[in-house]
Amino acid sequence: MAIPKTLQESWWQILLLALALALPQLLTSRYLFQIVLMGYLFSIATLSMNLILGYTGQASLAHAGFFGIGAYGVAILTKAGVSFWLALPFSALLSASVGFLVGLPTLRTKGSYFAISTLCFGVIISIVAGNWINLTGGYTGVVGIPPPTPLRLPWGGQIGFEDRKAQYYLVLAFLLLTLWVMNRLVRSLLGLSFMAVRNNEVLAGALGIDSFRVKLLSFVVSNFFAGLAGGLYASLIGSISPSTASLELTFNWLVYILLGGVATLSGPVIGAFLIPLIMESLQFLAEYRMLIFGALLIVVIVYFPRGAMGGLERLASKLQEVWEKRREETRGAVASQ
Repeated sequence: MAIPKTLQESWWQILLLALALALPQLLTSRYLFQIVLMGYLFSIATLSMNLILGYTGQASLAHAGFFGIGAYGVAILTKAGVSFWLALPFSALLSASVGFLVGLPTLRTKGSYFAISTLCFGVIISIVAGNWINLTGGYTGVVGIPPPTPLRLPWGGQIGFEDRKAQYYLVLAFLLLTLWVMNRLVRSLLGLSFMAVRNNEVLAGALGIDSFRVKLLSFVVSNFFAGLAGGLYASLIGSISPSTASLELTFNWLVYILLGGVATLSGPVIGAFLIPLIMESLQFLAEYRMLIFGALLIVVIVYFPRGAMGGLERLASKLQEVWEKRREETRGAVASQ
């Protein structure tokens, strides 16, 4: 019986999904469980950053700021009694709306000017979060954020999210949703417009692509998912502070993308999981672990400019070439006999 082609091409994705679904039953350490949960959350944020940086070519350094907007939005609304299922999309839309307003002037700049202007906005968000005491709680932050509201089922009953396994599957569902949306988006005509602007903005404009509109749309969608990740983070962690919108988070996600693979869908997820695991495994080196991490970053950027995923793709391509060459040689040897 022949195996369908789509199944042959996506077997590893099905295997990873099965592993992800079974992981809560395999993990007994609460510490490792928390690392995996944070990996899922940061994968959503990193994927959204990859859209504007990797696919559209615009280095936004305000990503943690929009993450923080989503986090504070969900924290404030749910503590006021609003359902999580209303607070989460509202906060994500708020992040997207603020991104639209910020993008109108900043996306008219290019290159380092855009990076610096978004960097300044990220700093402003962090400062506002630390000083608007009546709304954000200042540097104390917001504590006692309730977990996601139980989800009522149409046929009766409900799904609660106080249990860590239920929270795991909730974040996994949103990660899969983000991957699906990003996959559909980058493979569409709009995604081709994103990449055209990234590769050559002048040529894209000559072909009739409104580069400013394309960049603004990518920026807004990216910030929507950043706010979504922030809202999930606030609800599951239970407390937030201005560090939720810190520049350190933005640069961490940037490193995840660079090491995992720019302009790939699996690269940011790989980076969001591998880098924290490597850093945790090097805890015994204390501050010296950053030396090893820095050396690793230099090696990857120099020898694997497309990150780990790009390196794997190049290796797979070379192996495929060797396999095809040997198969042709075998066929030739058989034919000559």
